[in-house]
Amino acid sequence: MNWAPPILAPWRLAHGLRKHPSAILLAVQLLGILSYPLMENTGIGRALFGAMSIAVLSLVLWVVNRASAHWVAWLLAVPSVAMSLLANFAGMPALLPWAHALEAILYFYAVAGLIRYMLGDMRVTTDELVAAATTFTLLAWAFAYAFSACQAWLPGSFSDVSVPPQPRTWMELLFLSFSTLSGVGLSDIVPLSPLARALTMLAMFSGVMYIAIVVSRLIALTVIRQQHR
Repeated sequence: MNWAPPILAPWRLAHGLRKHPSAILLAVQLLGILSYPLMENTGIGRALFGAMSIAVLSLVLWVVNRASAHWVAWLLAVPSVAMSLLANFAGMPALLPWAHALEAILYFYAVAGLIRYMLGDMRVTTDELVAAATTFTLLAWAFAYAFSACQAWLPGSFSDVSVPPQPRTWMELLFLSFSTLSGVGLSDIVPLSPLARALTMLAMFSGVMYIAIVVSRLIALTVIRQQHR
């Protein structure tokens, strides 16, 4: 006799993941937060990081094309993947900032597509709630990639409060992005160049407006739905 809950049946799980691709993307990104610290200090780790970034990009394309099919995403993703491969596996690191800049634009484009999807009707579905969480992580990745490109083109753009200006690691920039977007103010990374400060201010504004417009709307619609049951 099978005592496993029906929702855990493999075919149901696979169907649910196909139905909610945002959930897969969210899970992969949260897994990345835990695994990135193990990848930063070795050549193999950096290669795995590059491969994982490409996998995340593929998931982003899946989610974007599901929300609203546009060829713009492919125009951004294809050269970004090509430059990431050349930078990580062909010894051409000068291409990496350009890849990160394109990835940042693609992530912002994905954020816009998901927000449009969530605001497209007056119903709140499970997929939209998952998309809300996924959108926030996409926004954090987008600004982290923008910070990475910024410090590559303008060395010394970001500094730790306790050390002289030097290139920040990907994990530090991602931490800065999450800290800025969430408004918790816990990051010890300080933007120094005008462009770095402009990007940081845009991240602050985006985090506040995302909570104020998207999340508050989803909460309000959920409450209204519960009241009318």
